[in-house]
Amino acid sequence: MPAYSAHEDALTTKLVTFYENLQDPSVPSHQATVLLFEPSNGTLRAVMDGSIITAKRTATVSAIATKYLMPADSEVLCILGAGVQAYSHYEIFTELFSFNEVRIWNRTKEKAEKFASSVNGPVQVCSSAQEAVTGADVIITVTMATKPILHGEWVKPGAHINAIGASRPDWRELDDEAMRNSELYVDSREAALRESGDVILSGAKIFAELGEVLLGTKPALREKTTVFKSLGMAIEDTVAAKMVFDCWSAGS
Repeated sequence: MPAYSAHEDALTTKLVTFYENLQDPSVPSHQATVLLFEPSNGTLRAVMDGSIITAKRTATVSAIATKYLMPADSEVLCILGAGVQAYSHYEIFTELFSFNEVRIWNRTKEKAEKFASSVNGPVQVCSSAQEAVTGADVIITVTMATKPILHGEWVKPGAHINAIGASRPDWRELDDEAMRNSELYVDSREAALRESGDVILSGAKIFAELGEVLLGTKPALREKTTVFKSLGMAIEDTVAAKMVFDCWSAGS
């Protein structure tokens, strides 16, 4: 995933590996390395752990979308999935927002219980996705699901959903009702129409890119049910890597 930021004067490439069904659960399914180059001559300046950068920048973008799209006075946060992205999302969401209740569901309940016992703050482990979703104001889906695990009939009207998993054109996390009955925001139209099974297979119409909301050219429809479909963009890795490098350089 190569990208250049003229604003940051930063050039990076992220290398990603993806392996399903590993026998060793301690090894993450996604592993990444970010290479930072000197833009003027192509010299390699740094090699960074891309897995940490990916986890944190993805959660940060979700938090930005949530800031603009979540209903006012949101009280209940729901996380579906208990992997790396669940931890990074929980960390920034509980730091930036004030939820009275946090719920988690995972296909393997033991992982959800481990999550709840290892993070700061109380987390309710739910026995089903429906239980976790019902009444939630903000929902985060960070699963390896290939078929829908979130059904629109469970979703509270006006809730905001951050859909992070299902990054292949034949994979789903959200069913047709959830997709079609929501205002759909994406990080990239081009990527969503090529890579997101939730978007492609549901036929849901994209209302706006998140960047258009930040620039003020498209409205944030906070009063409606909304979905932010995140696929990740290379420029996010570039900006994050440059920030890490600058902080490290200043400290050294």
